[in-house]
Amino acid sequence: MLAGATTEPSAVLRYGSPQSVSRISLLTDGKSRNDFGSWDKEGRLVGYSSTRRNGTDTDLYLIDPRNRSTDRIVTQVHGGGWNFEDFAPGGRQALVADNRSVTKTDPYLLDLATGKLTPIGNLKKNIAYGGFEFAPDGTLWTTSDENSDVARLGRLDPRTGRFTPATPSSRWEVEQFDVSKDGRTIAFSVNEAGRSSLYLLDVASGQIRPVPALPAGVIGNLEFAPWGPLGFSLGSAKSPSDVFSLDPATLQLTRWTASNANVEPELVETKSFDGELVSGLLYRPDPSKFPGKRPLIVNIHGGPEGQSRPTFLGRNNYLINELGIAIFYPNVRGSTGYGKRFVSLDNGPWQRENSVKDIGAFLDTLAADPAIDANRMAVTGGSYGGYMCYASSIFYARRLKGSLCIVAVSGFVSLLEHTESYRRDLRRVEYGDERVPKQRAKLLEISPLRRASEIRDPLFVVAGFNDPRVPKSEADQMVKAVRATGNEVWYMVAANEGHGYQKKENADYQFWSTIQFWKKTLLAP
Repeated sequence: MLAGATTEPSAVLRYGSPQSVSRISLLTDGKSRNDFGSWDKEGRLVGYSSTRRNGTDTDLYLIDPRNRSTDRIVTQVHGGGWNFEDFAPGGRQALVADNRSVTKTDPYLLDLATGKLTPIGNLKKNIAYGGFEFAPDGTLWTTSDENSDVARLGRLDPRTGRFTPATPSSRWEVEQFDVSKDGRTIAFSVNEAGRSSLYLLDVASGQIRPVPALPAGVIGNLEFAPWGPLGFSLGSAKSPSDVFSLDPATLQLTRWTASNANVEPELVETKSFDGELVSGLLYRPDPSKFPGKRPLIVNIHGGPEGQSRPTFLGRNNYLINELGIAIFYPNVRGSTGYGKRFVSLDNGPWQRENSVKDIGAFLDTLAADPAIDANRMAVTGGSYGGYMCYASSIFYARRLKGSLCIVAVSGFVSLLEHTESYRRDLRRVEYGDERVPKQRAKLLEISPLRRASEIRDPLFVVAGFNDPRVPKSEADQMVKAVRATGNEVWYMVAANEGHGYQKKENADYQFWSTIQFWKKTLLAP
C-alpha cells in the first residue's frame, strides 16, 4: 500500500497479484490529496483520509483494496489534520486523531458503522499524542506529553482520557514504539540528542531493558514479527538505513545488511543570545585529504517542526568527501526532539526571528573553530529552512558568501493566503494568523521579502512549478526583488515538480547546479 508522494494531488495505490506484480491499480480519484492511515487487525480494510469532498477537509474513508467499489466515506470532518491511527480489536471501532499542531493532538473513537466520533479526554488541553496502538487485550498505548515536557510511553483510557505513563520522567522523548503480537512486550526508541536508543518494556512487570551495542543512528520502522523477533531499520551518518532484528528474550542483535561508511558528525552545543542552549551536528572533511581551514555550509532543516539527526546524508557526502566542505546541521529553537517548551519557543510572529538569532550564535561558535574558515561560510535550507536561509542571508549578510534557498517562504502573509487550504490552520498555529491586523502587520515586517535589498551574497533560489505548500510565487517575488538591487541571483524552476524535486533527472540537475554554485562561492580562489 502506497501513499502519495510530496507532489500533489496524491493517491492510494494497490499492487497487483503475484502473477502481475508490475501492475498498480489506482484506488482513489487521482485528483485529491489522500493519506494512508492504518490496516485493520485482520488485514482486510484500510482506513485513510482524503480531501476528495471539498479540497480542504481530510474526511475519513474505508476501503477493501481488493475491491475499489467498497470505498466509502465513514465520516466528514473539519480540518486538514485528520487520519486513522489504529483499529480496535473486533473491527467495530478505530482510533482517529486530528493533528492540530506539533503540541496538540485531539484523539477520538470512531464507530465504523455509524460514523460517530467520541472524543477521548479533555480536548481543551494542549496535549501531543503519537503512535496510537491497541494491544490484543484492547489496551490503548500511545506516547503523550501530558504533565511532562517530553513525550512518554503509556496507556490511554479511551473512556476517561486518563494517561498512565509506563516510562519514567526524562530529558528525552519517546519517539516511536510497537506492541508485540501477544501484547506482552513493547519495544520503544528514545530520541537522545538526535541519536536513537532502543528499549524493551515487559508489560506485566513494568521492567524496562535497554538494548546495548546499537550503532549511533536513527531507528525507524519498529515492528514485531508474528513469530516473535523485533525488526527495525537504523540509518546513520556513516551509511544509509540498514536492517536489523532483535531477539527480545536474549537481546541478540542480527544485522542483515551492511552499507558503505562515511564520516560521523560531532555534537556542537552553544548558548544563544538569551542563554537558551541550542545544538547541532557538524560533519568535517577528512583533514588528511583536506588540510587547513575548511569552508562551511550551514544546512537548516524545514518544518519548523523537524530535527536534524545523525542520518545518512546521501548526495551531500560528496560535498564533504570530495570537495572538502564542512556541513553543519543546526537544531534552532522550534525544533522537535527537545520537549514541548523548546518546540514552542518560535511560535507566532513575535518570536519568529529568535530562531534566526540562534544561527548567529552558531556562526560565532563555528568561526572560532580552528579547522573552520570563518571567511568562507554559507547557508542553505528548504521550505521553512528556506525562510531561515533568506533570513540568515539578511541578518548575517557580511558573514556569508552564498545562500541556496529551496522551496522557500519569502512572505508569511502571501504564503498563508496562497498555500493549499488544507494546510492553513496548521500553519497559522505556527506562524500567526494573517487575518488578525496586528499579527498581519508583524508577519509583513518579519518577512524576508521586505528586506530583500539587504541581501549581499550570491543567491540561488530553487522552486517547483506545482508546489502546493510553498507556491512558486514565493520564489518569483523574492527573485524579482533581489535582482532589482543588482545582486547576483541564480533561479531554477522544475515544471513537473512540487515541494522538493523527486524525479531523478531534476534532482541530478539540481545537485550538479548546486556543486557549481558552491564551487563559485566557497571554493573559488
